[in-house]
Amino acid sequence: MYDSKQIAARIKDRAKQQGKSVKEMLSDCHLGINTVGNISRGGDILTLNFAKIADYLDCSVDYLLGRTDNPEINR
Repeated sequence: MYDSKQIAARIKDRAKQQGKSVKEMLSDCHLGINTVGNISRGGDILTLNFAKIADYLDCSVDYLLGRTDNPEINR
């Protein structure tokens, strides 16, 4: 249903678009340095932590999940 590698790639791409490194984003969100790597490998992430990432990257959770290509939808 959801492609974990695609989710991780969207997080990385969105961070890059925002001019921020993944490491900086994770630190600012108080998340572990391996969070995106764990997502890429199919690991689970708490819903609240996923929402923190979406809020930090100024996009919707639906965008990060690949349910839409518009980062503005459902923000």
